[in-house]
Amino acid sequence: MNIVALAGGVGGAKLAHGLAQSLEPEELTIIVNTGDDFEHMGLYICPDLDTVCYTLAGLANPETGWGRAGETWNFMENLEKLGGASWFRLGDKDMATHLERTRRLKEGESLSQITEDFCAAWGIKHKVLPMSDLPVRTMVNTDEGELAFQEYFVHRRCEPRVKGFRFDGVYAAGPASGAKEALDLADAVIICPSNPWVSIDPILRVVKEINKPVVAISPIIGGTAVKGPAAKMYAEMGIEPSALAVASHYRNIASGFVLDNMDRELDAGIKNIIMKTLVTDTLMKTAEDRVRLAKDVLHFIGSL
Repeated sequence: MNIVALAGGVGGAKLAHGLAQSLEPEELTIIVNTGDDFEHMGLYICPDLDTVCYTLAGLANPETGWGRAGETWNFMENLEKLGGASWFRLGDKDMATHLERTRRLKEGESLSQITEDFCAAWGIKHKVLPMSDLPVRTMVNTDEGELAFQEYFVHRRCEPRVKGFRFDGVYAAGPASGAKEALDLADAVIICPSNPWVSIDPILRVVKEINKPVVAISPIIGGTAVKGPAAKMYAEMGIEPSALAVASHYRNIASGFVLDNMDRELDAGIKNIIMKTLVTDTLMKTAEDRVRLAKDVLHFIGSL
């Protein structure tokens, strides 16, 4: 079975890791959101791409799900002493990733080629692709004006009220090298339990069309996002946050939908939106949980 997974953030990275434990390298391609990318202190930073890669490589901080395990902070401590911008935390190990990526981009290399080489260096055998080699920037429309995503998410800690989103550059950007080919060869596409608004929508806007069965997993359990501001975003835009709301979000693309046992009472309503559903334990607290959920989703796809 050939699978393409669309991922962003910690939840997406966790399921991508479970899928990588369950599928051979030639059977899985992971396309990662780059709408969160930004330039900071002259460095080109790819938060979602790095989170997915660090997780697949076993390098991610197990407590936060992002950043590097065993990180040190000498750079940040000295930057703070000098009065530099310290709101976006860059660990010493993580800095090497951003520095080398920035150097190679400035020399004209593509983000997909750089990502492929980084994956090889980190021992990642499954293919990981940025959604595009051209920049797409997620802009958040808030009650305090339009904010770049990292300004809203990290610097402002998601405090401004959200009104909507704009993806700057999306019309000029096409899928990264290899993404279209992977989608053409896929038997199915899995939308990981990532934020629908800011992790998955940018990918869907770039790839534009998916002509394969799509299964989406809800990142909202019991009306609350497992991690991140997805539930807050839904509520501030006048939509009750729930697995039902996520299913409605994907109603025009998904063939199947996976929700948590906690939301079992929503199953009938979701079936009115997306005919095929799977109710299972979707919370991934351990590495074993990731593999179990991945196998549940793959079995579900086989039954569609």
